[in-house]
Amino acid sequence: MSGLNLAGRAGRWSAENWKKALFGWLVFALAAMVVGSAVGHVQMRDSQYSSGETAKAVSMLERAGFKQPAIETVLVQSRKHTVADPIFAAALGGVVQTLAVQPNVASIQDPRIKAQGGGQISRDGHSALVQFTVKGDPDKAKDKIAPIIGAIAGVQAANPQISIREVGTASATYELDKRFNKAFARARWLMVAVTLFILLLTFGTLVAASLPVLLAFSAVLAALGLYPLISHAYAGDYHSTAEVVLLIGMAVGVDYSLFYLRREREERATGRPPRESLLRAASTSGQAVLISGATVLIALAGMFIADNRIFTSMAIGTMIVVACAIVGSVTVLAAALARLGDRVDLGRIPYVGRRKHAAGESRFWGFVLDRVLRAPALYALTFAGLLLVAASPTLSMHTKLPSFTDMPSDMPIVKTYKSVIATFPGAPSPADVVVRARNVGAPAVQTAIRRFEGAAVATGEMFEPITVNVSADGTTADVQVPLAGNGDDRASLAALSTLRTDVLPKTLATVPGVSYAVGGQTAGTHDFNDQMKSRMPWVLAFVLGLAFLLLLMTFRSVVIPLTAIVLNLLSVGAAYGLLVLIFQHTWAEGILRFTSNGAITSWLPMFLFVVLFGLSMDYHVFILSRIKELRDGGMPTEEAVSRGIRRTAGTVTSAAIIMVAVFAIFGTMDMIMMKQLGIGLALAVLIDATVIRGVLLPATMKLLGEWNWYMPRWLEGLPALTPEQRTEPVQGHRTRPVPGH
Repeated sequence: MSGLNLAGRAGRWSAENWKKALFGWLVFALAAMVVGSAVGHVQMRDSQYSSGETAKAVSMLERAGFKQPAIETVLVQSRKHTVADPIFAAALGGVVQTLAVQPNVASIQDPRIKAQGGGQISRDGHSALVQFTVKGDPDKAKDKIAPIIGAIAGVQAANPQISIREVGTASATYELDKRFNKAFARARWLMVAVTLFILLLTFGTLVAASLPVLLAFSAVLAALGLYPLISHAYAGDYHSTAEVVLLIGMAVGVDYSLFYLRREREERATGRPPRESLLRAASTSGQAVLISGATVLIALAGMFIADNRIFTSMAIGTMIVVACAIVGSVTVLAAALARLGDRVDLGRIPYVGRRKHAAGESRFWGFVLDRVLRAPALYALTFAGLLLVAASPTLSMHTKLPSFTDMPSDMPIVKTYKSVIATFPGAPSPADVVVRARNVGAPAVQTAIRRFEGAAVATGEMFEPITVNVSADGTTADVQVPLAGNGDDRASLAALSTLRTDVLPKTLATVPGVSYAVGGQTAGTHDFNDQMKSRMPWVLAFVLGLAFLLLLMTFRSVVIPLTAIVLNLLSVGAAYGLLVLIFQHTWAEGILRFTSNGAITSWLPMFLFVVLFGLSMDYHVFILSRIKELRDGGMPTEEAVSRGIRRTAGTVTSAAIIMVAVFAIFGTMDMIMMKQLGIGLALAVLIDATVIRGVLLPATMKLLGEWNWYMPRWLEGLPALTPEQRTEPVQGHRTRPVPGH
């Protein structure tokens, strides 16, 4: 075969040098893992997690060498007794005494020694708070909290008539780690097992089914080894990035290998020699993998524009694993197939393994296509309208950063948090007003801070206890102010606005030489949401613009990129809308086993857009490549559309089932942000592989006819990224002229 494209040349070289390709890849993946584990990763600083004024507040603390301590709260409560009753007072005293002897406890706030309880005793006297901090680095507080939790449990056992419960960032992290580390490990192995099972049904042989799984897993291992090296130059959030790398890496790695392997087996089933079959698969499906992979990389690069280090670290890690999956698919897979030959069919599964893998046509999708192509306008309008209706709830989307309310409601610590919020609004998640001056202990500054405290409480939107911690160098004070609401609802946001626009300008801002910034959970959510809203249009423009250019050069048409982008936006929008319906409301709580917090995780909309847009292009490019291949061979567009979709239906369906299954596994996890991520990805892939691929794509291409291939003459000088190996014209057909040519 002459005139091989890039993927074809890569496949030919790999087949001729299988030892170099195969063992070189194994050495690369293992070396990356070993080196990455040896050097470790660099975790981003607290200020780099934040946005806007919140980032400024955390940066001020960091510059003073003053990390916000991990604050814990013990709620002492009784429906029957009050703080004036001896039994309640004994329990409260027991809590304070127990905490006082703990080596890692500091700054105990005892309500008994404060005037009127210092805001730590409820108005009805039935509840009291004891607050304290965990000594040392707050990031390591979760490793010190277990003995403290145990000690408080001992006080509870000694006072069975009084409710004594602890809540805080350290204790919550500790409980979450215990609950979810095992869940993540179980999800990883379940993902591999489910993927292998589906591939066994798809290929019918153990060897052929194992190849995509092994290749995807090796790409994930290589990426997890390479990312820590990059983190030394650009620190990121390793843990969230690692989970996303696993999720996306397994999905795209298996998909790319599946496209390639199925085409090679189809070509061999037609009677072609093994070498020619491999080269045809490389130059058709292999090149489609390159194009679709490049689209995913472009989409992921859009996250850089968000100017948020969490997004950037996720983008870098995911781009690494996608690049590894692309390289492995077009080189290592070709080398393995060249070496295995007929042995790729070893380990046949009874009954399933008897199937032949010729380029057959799907009966189900053939049935659907026959009806769509008879009335394309009707089907296009109907299903596009349904997707628009599904997308409409997106207009009411509310987003917030993860907090205690995102934890499973059956966790005792979540129930404690809600009890504290109900009795002492804002106490578990106060606003951090960071004050910086040459000397925050100066009389003028101290007077301003006291005026600020009085003005804050006077609003009725902020409450006692207000605590003040000063850095060792005396230049920075962290004033923690409880806000109304639960930390991320309308009441909390209104209180934040009052704090920033009214209270602070009238108090601290009047003192020369004093600077300040407001951080904390409520401010963090508000500032992050504002940043995402301002950046989203630029991300959209970048991703859509580069995707259009890539598809333009690939398919030599301005119409195909435009329709592909519109159809993909429809599927993403519908997934958004369904996500809002499911998670912002309560009707699906019982079905999916979660408690709605009335919001979508703040980072999810942008992340889902770039990932879903990239992944949805996989199927589009794969199908369009086959259609264009047939059309370039001489078929009329309508017949090429019908036959191309029928021939790719089996492969795309198998790939979609794997992706949906992998994503749905994450959707079964208890943590709501992971559940939202998994369900959102699964819904979008399902919509794309059914409604878009089976109905809207053929309907729009039938309506457009030869206009699908319209390319203005002044754009013909653009480089060509031909997605297929050119074939001889199909007998009996002549290529129809493209309008405008």
